[in-house]
Amino acid sequence: MGAIWNAVSTVASVFPQVPKPERKRDLSEKLVWTATALVLFLAMSQTPLYGIASGVADQLAYTRIIFASSQGTLMELGIGPIVTAGLILQLLKGAEIIKLDFKKKEDKALFSAATKVLTLIVTIIEASAFMIGGQFGTNLSTGVAIVIMTQLLATGFVVVLMDELVQKGWGIGSGISLFIMAGVAQQIVWNMFSVLPAGDGYLGIVPYLVNATATGHPESAVFRSGQLPSLFTLLLTFVAIVIIVYVEGIRIEVPITSTKYRGFSGVYPIKLLYVSNIPVILTSALLANLTFFSQFIWSRYNPNNADPLLNLIATYNPQTVTSGAIGGFLYYITPPRGLESLGLEPLRAVSYVAFYIIICIIFGRIWVEIGGLNPRAVSKSLLDANVQVPGFRRAEQSVEGILGKYIPVITILGSAFLGILASSADLLGVFGTGTGILLMVSITLNYYQMLMKERLETMMPQLAGLLGKS
Repeated sequence: MGAIWNAVSTVASVFPQVPKPERKRDLSEKLVWTATALVLFLAMSQTPLYGIASGVADQLAYTRIIFASSQGTLMELGIGPIVTAGLILQLLKGAEIIKLDFKKKEDKALFSAATKVLTLIVTIIEASAFMIGGQFGTNLSTGVAIVIMTQLLATGFVVVLMDELVQKGWGIGSGISLFIMAGVAQQIVWNMFSVLPAGDGYLGIVPYLVNATATGHPESAVFRSGQLPSLFTLLLTFVAIVIIVYVEGIRIEVPITSTKYRGFSGVYPIKLLYVSNIPVILTSALLANLTFFSQFIWSRYNPNNADPLLNLIATYNPQTVTSGAIGGFLYYITPPRGLESLGLEPLRAVSYVAFYIIICIIFGRIWVEIGGLNPRAVSKSLLDANVQVPGFRRAEQSVEGILGKYIPVITILGSAFLGILASSADLLGVFGTGTGILLMVSITLNYYQMLMKERLETMMPQLAGLLGKS
């Protein structure tokens, strides 16, 4: 393992890095740097990727939002490689396959270097899979493939640097979270205000409603065919946002006291969404990969749906491949989107929701165990922080027993709720998809808390130490 870390450090040493600011930046400066990173990201999301074929069907249209990717642009892979690399390393660390202590500066730097190296490796793998699968067109020459790969590698590294820029104190929060939030918000705004033509008028529901009202048919905006934005889906989107905001505040509070500072007491909150959005992200990523590879296998080995064995995996209509599978296992684990499709395929809807909930619960349990969130790991962390539960012995077994009454149950309930909300929202066609709404609301709430802390520090600098800032 030491040789691997040495190799990682050597490779990463040639990469440029974003230095930490020499002094603490004030809120206005942080907002400027954060906005700069966001504008650059949005610009890359609109810049065409040179060398790809035009008019290629998007095989991953419904899964792009969680990776903030945009077809045919420099952000074709979005933040997928860096998120995948980060998750892999976090899982390896949680399982103690790699042993690093983030309290040590050198170990933290080594983890950051490993993330960069693995991000580029994942970029190469994903870009190669896209080329083989025909996402960039067929019959690419070697020269064109190299040009495409170079662009994606350069873009991927720029994303890593922008994330570092925001996280190291120049900006606010996390660059990855910022890009996801912006991507979801952009899609919601697009569904609301786009004036591009659609099958029955404007794409956006607001200009469509204005036009429908002017022509004397405002009721047509309530429901629209073809999965187009409507007043009904707009209402469902706001309802989903309100539900998520409310559930974010549901928690169980375990009382704690300090053994180091007499008289100090507080609570250790165990939120209903204890596992955050990780189960939904992993489930969405799993479905995205299953969709991509099933289409790849079908196009290469079963384009006529003639192989009975491969038909069990998925079958497609050659004229409407991007509309999804029309049979096989994959058909029953992907959603029929919109009320029309839901009414026509209720069995498929039920199987999709059931699959989504089960996989979310599985991923939630796995993440708690290997992510250092299980009762044993949490009890050790509390005791290491000189904290105990009043009325119980200051022993790891005692605290673990108390937390063990709540964390496993909360993990299942929270993961199931995430699965129900995300899958149901997908079925009903909310703006930004169910997963996107979950991520956007969670990230927005985190940013709100960070901005309030930054503002409070600006007004009362003496509180910086209490808020854990330098």
